[in-house]
Amino acid sequence: MIVDCAVYRDGHRTEGPEDLSDALAVARADGGFVWIGLHEPTEREFDLVTQEFGLHPLAVEDALNAHQRPKLEVYEDSLFLVLKPVVYEPAGDTVSTDEIMVFLGEGFVVTVRHGGGSPLGVVRRRLESEPELLGKGPTSVLYALADAAVDHYLDVATELQTDLEELEAEVFSPDVGSSRHTASRIYGFKRQILEFRRATGPLAVPMSRLAGTGLYSTAVPFVDDRAQPFFRDVSDHLTRVNESVEGLDRLVSDVLSAHLAQMSVRQNDDMRKISSWAAMAAVPTMVAGVYGMNFEHMPELHWEWTYPAVIAVMAVMEVLLFRLFKGRGWL
Repeated sequence: MIVDCAVYRDGHRTEGPEDLSDALAVARADGGFVWIGLHEPTEREFDLVTQEFGLHPLAVEDALNAHQRPKLEVYEDSLFLVLKPVVYEPAGDTVSTDEIMVFLGEGFVVTVRHGGGSPLGVVRRRLESEPELLGKGPTSVLYALADAAVDHYLDVATELQTDLEELEAEVFSPDVGSSRHTASRIYGFKRQILEFRRATGPLAVPMSRLAGTGLYSTAVPFVDDRAQPFFRDVSDHLTRVNESVEGLDRLVSDVLSAHLAQMSVRQNDDMRKISSWAAMAAVPTMVAGVYGMNFEHMPELHWEWTYPAVIAVMAVMEVLLFRLFKGRGWL
């Protein structure tokens, strides 16, 4: 359950007491903080952390159940932030999301991870290599987690853009056979962008609150006011991500519309070709049908050159119709 537990003083990791309450007391006495990392804990396993740190039951319920939207909640004794890191698999064009719940209070940080692609270990190592940043206290952990998640959003958006350009090239490829299943691929790609948007879009409000921008000029409890410029940088990056996602979504819709229009044009071309060949086949059929009737008195029935004349007339009419349809681009 507990992946890592450490006490940090002056930006450096120290070995603290194994008991959580003792570790919290030592950290607060020395002006440091405790950082506890958990991975998909059960309710029974999480009870100990809840009791020691006085976490709000509503936030605990969200952390245990997962499947939450990115949000920021402020309670009496702690702050609760939900992040949704994104994992993109180019081989299958699939976007999946994990979840990180962050409890931040006076002298402690508790992170709860759901999924296998969250950057908690990387962030912890990065912070431990930057004592000056880590010395800012629990706020530094909150910033580093948000910064890592949003920076990875930028990478995923770039990969999606690259794959979309390849899909766009396929749609406008003259090879009809290669686009047989293109419509389903485009629709699947749009579903992945929707999944991506669910992770990035709702996070804009929490980042604005932490950055103190727009309508959210009030300071957030348990967060150092001096960290607002750093959160503003994260918020700017998130804005770029959301703009990219909006652009990708519109472009996918346009590509799907273009593909459907192309398919419609190709079907019309096929119908024109079929109709043209049918019209050409109808002329000799009509002439042959007339002369195939068993009437005794018919024009030129006993004329010696009737047969070659009829064949010649049908051939001339076929050539004229072929040139007419070819000139109009139907064949």
